[in-house]
Amino acid sequence: MKVTICGAGRTGHLNAVLFKQRAGVTVSVLTGAPAVVDRWALGEGVWRAEMPDGLVLGGRPDHVGTDPGEALADTDLVIVTQPAHARPALLDDLARHLPRDRPVYVGAIPGFCGFDWLAAKSLSGADNAVIWGMKDVPHTAFELIPGERVRMGGAKAHLFAALHRRETEASVVALQAMLGRLYEAPVTVLQDYLEITLTPGNAIMHPAVLYALIGPGAPWENKPFDRPLCWWSDCPRAGAELLEACDAENQAIRHAVEARLGIDLSSVKPLRQELIEAYGDQIEDSSTMYSLLRTNRAYAGIHAPLVPNPNGPGLVIDRASRAFHEDIACGQALLVELAARLDVATPAITKTYNWALNGGFTESPPTCLPANWPE
Repeated sequence: MKVTICGAGRTGHLNAVLFKQRAGVTVSVLTGAPAVVDRWALGEGVWRAEMPDGLVLGGRPDHVGTDPGEALADTDLVIVTQPAHARPALLDDLARHLPRDRPVYVGAIPGFCGFDWLAAKSLSGADNAVIWGMKDVPHTAFELIPGERVRMGGAKAHLFAALHRRETEASVVALQAMLGRLYEAPVTVLQDYLEITLTPGNAIMHPAVLYALIGPGAPWENKPFDRPLCWWSDCPRAGAELLEACDAENQAIRHAVEARLGIDLSSVKPLRQELIEAYGDQIEDSSTMYSLLRTNRAYAGIHAPLVPNPNGPGLVIDRASRAFHEDIACGQALLVELAARLDVATPAITKTYNWALNGGFTESPPTCLPANWPE
């Protein structure tokens, strides 16, 4: 089986190493970073991943390159790990180079931000493309040195995937077999892709913490940080409380979708329940959202995006990070649009979203949502 990973960031790098531990799996990596390609081609080319127990795994991808045609040749499974705002251009490239002589399973990890709708639009001329996504990353990853090594954090105890509504039951069976071959955790295929789209995640988690850190009235609204900051072990109580409010609104969207479309989205659980089920005994205190975020060992050491303060000493939030361009401009924007079409009030989500826009961050509204949805 040949797997093509699109993106050599933390998730792409870690998955490439893990897949190379599997017999009979060929791994191709498509990246936009020529330096990563040169390091692979001119050196030993072995990528490494440090496990939570300190064990270091190594694996050499079979191909690392910038040419989609070469990366996709004879591939069976495509995994898009690039951020959501980079996916439209990537999918357009994939559409021109996908093999046409076999079913090719094109998916995203994670599959949020309406990937099924986006991929269906970009791959409309590729009838052999089977569109899928994974509910979340199978493992957290951090401290990446591109093309060299990465550290793996916590692993999910159970993995969930979904396919576009257009796909067949045979494709469901085939995808489950492929993913089961690649990952140790059991894989369940969900009934509807909206179970992924509405799963609470970064689209509400990161904006809530950002707002509590640097939003109106926040401790660092106009003040630089004097040290690096972790997203979760340093999460302020106000961030956890705002996150709970955003999560309740996401549940309201879920219930409105169920009523409007007549489908069961009971797998879209409240965030705290999701995290407890995903990380289990890696969480020391799950009694509140605040304690859960701060004591989840799987989240320990994951730094918030900070850059040197251009106006003096200290550090400031990097507004060019994925937290803004992916989580807010793609993920949160889609939730706001879904809520508007369903007439669901989302004051907390909308507050954080409008704050980001008013702070000088501007992006086009989401274009993946079909014009006639939810009819």
